[in-house]
Amino acid sequence: MIANRYKILNKIGAGGMSDVYKAVDTLIERDVAIKILKQEYSEDVNFLTKFHTEAKAAGVLQNPNIVNVYDVGSENKLHYIVMEYVEGITLKTYIEKCERISVKESLAIAIQVANGIRAAHNKGIIHRDIKPQNIMVSIDGKAKVTDFGIARATTSNTISSDVMGSVHYTSPEQARNGFVDAKSDIYSFGIVMYEMVTGRVPFDGDSAVSVALQHLQEEIIRPSAYVEDLPVSLEKIILKCTQKSPDRRYHNMDELLEDLKRAAKNPDEDFVVIDPAPATSNVTRVITKEEVDKINEIAGTTEEPAPVNKAKDMRKEFDDSDDDDDDSKPLLSPKWEKIVTIGGIIIAAALIVLIILIVGTIMDWFSVSKTPGKNNNTAIEEDGNKVEMVKIVGLTLDEATKLLNEMGLGIQLTGTEVSDEYDEGQIMSQSVKKGDMVEKNTTIKVVVCAGTEGFQLPKVTNLMQDEATKLLMSSPYFLVVSVSYEYSPTVEAMRVISVSPREGATVHSGDTVNLVISRGPESVEVPNVINMTESEARAALTAAGFSVTVTSEYSNTVEAGRVISQSISGGKTAAPASTIKIVISLGSENALYKYNGSLSAAGDIERNGYTYRVVSCYIEIYSGDEFVYAGDITTFPAEIELSDLPSETGTIKIVWTYVNTADSSDTFTQEENRTITYTKQ
Repeated sequence: MIANRYKILNKIGAGGMSDVYKAVDTLIERDVAIKILKQEYSEDVNFLTKFHTEAKAAGVLQNPNIVNVYDVGSENKLHYIVMEYVEGITLKTYIEKCERISVKESLAIAIQVANGIRAAHNKGIIHRDIKPQNIMVSIDGKAKVTDFGIARATTSNTISSDVMGSVHYTSPEQARNGFVDAKSDIYSFGIVMYEMVTGRVPFDGDSAVSVALQHLQEEIIRPSAYVEDLPVSLEKIILKCTQKSPDRRYHNMDELLEDLKRAAKNPDEDFVVIDPAPATSNVTRVITKEEVDKINEIAGTTEEPAPVNKAKDMRKEFDDSDDDDDDSKPLLSPKWEKIVTIGGIIIAAALIVLIILIVGTIMDWFSVSKTPGKNNNTAIEEDGNKVEMVKIVGLTLDEATKLLNEMGLGIQLTGTEVSDEYDEGQIMSQSVKKGDMVEKNTTIKVVVCAGTEGFQLPKVTNLMQDEATKLLMSSPYFLVVSVSYEYSPTVEAMRVISVSPREGATVHSGDTVNLVISRGPESVEVPNVINMTESEARAALTAAGFSVTVTSEYSNTVEAGRVISQSISGGKTAAPASTIKIVISLGSENALYKYNGSLSAAGDIERNGYTYRVVSCYIEIYSGDEFVYAGDITTFPAEIELSDLPSETGTIKIVWTYVNTADSSDTFTQEENRTITYTKQ
């Protein structure tokens, strides 16, 4: 049991960050999935703070294509998320089983996934880890995205254990640890669609670094190279999603969803427009050492990729061809050799100048000097890819976020510290100094002041669990919340009974606060259900929070179908969810029955050429196995009335006497048995 509420049934999955279990929420008898953080992440206070905050934020998402988050909590250093249980498999497993998914089904799944991602984006929540492993396909064919908001809590340290599962779908800006927004999810979703229709990912390699570099440097192979009959609309949708530049992708999920729906109706219509690449896009961008280091840091490795030296490869190719030539026989006259030599020198000089220009542009050798006298908080663009860092120390997190986003930069809170130099909530330090030139889409890491002596723990007693948790985990508190449960005769179930440290005590961001949550009264008054019908008794006991089991027995005093007794008498108390046994009456065990019937003569019989007719019969009547009546009948139809019969069913034995209609001395008998149902007196 977790939190005295969730009963673990079995383990159903595992990832780099957590294990997943199927469980039952015993309060409402609902199947759920519980994701439990692995131990190595349960000791990182900064991570836990973000983990709980983001999980709670994801809890506001209500969409048929999103796996709903029901609850987030901690118990005895066990941190968990309670989610909707989806009976099915991951999209990754489905792709592997199918090898590749048909166009029609791929579009159906893509539309559902896009609908879920759009709903999250509309709430301001970016997934950051869209991949088929995070998409569930239920047994009825419904696609649901899971782990919304959780990826935001991960850092370069926490994500490394599952990096090979994610790097195949990561956007170029994520690969260089840059600013991430909705367009990053669109890129990753494009890779997912690519894999659905082709059965493979566009970039693969032996290490996370090599795959990340391919996302940054290499052009994607068109999916139609693997699937000849792929409709042009779907291929262009995938290519537009996976553009290196975020500006050339879909601007939002609404646009993408509209094109997917149009492609489902008219797959062969060429309607998708991909913005042309800027004129400078044909110049290969050199990956800086800092970016390679950052990719290695995210991947948890120190390997460096071998540099690509195309000139060396070309030179070797020419050298190899020279070995095959006959040097003893000149190919050109001395005059033409001189012309070729001079031309070669000119071309070589031009190439050197071109290389200097390209390298100089990349290395900022020819940048215009900064204009003096500009305001300290104004970004100076030196080229299209870099901005001058401004001072954000002293700003609040919200103020800095707005400013940096306008500059094309991201921001990440890495921790809080106590300080008497800054006001509570102000940024104390920034990872990039003011005045440094920094690539757009870079994430700036900051530390925020937790106050000089901390702050007073706010009042949360008597708040509902989710309200209290949301308050403590959000700005300006950023506290880690641990939850335990107790019975309370006075506090409503799921409300806060008490908090530790006490309310008003001095705490700091990142501290752990323990909430005691009410499970309601330990004992509940049992309703009196005697003489109720079975359905009425079940409803009354279930409404009071009890389970019900039923047995039956005879009763001479209680009408059949009504409650004779209950295991805990009405008016007494019992623990919630206790089982109450009720006994339903079968009626009187000594009940008597009656029979009112009419017996007609059997029909004539043809025998040996003669006709025989019934003239009389002898009958014996039994109630159950008990003999109750015998007699001769000579007049038909004969009325039979019996009473005080001991059983509800019985038999009647009839011996018919037939006579020859032409010769009355010629007779014979024939026996018959019938089953009878009697009526209760």
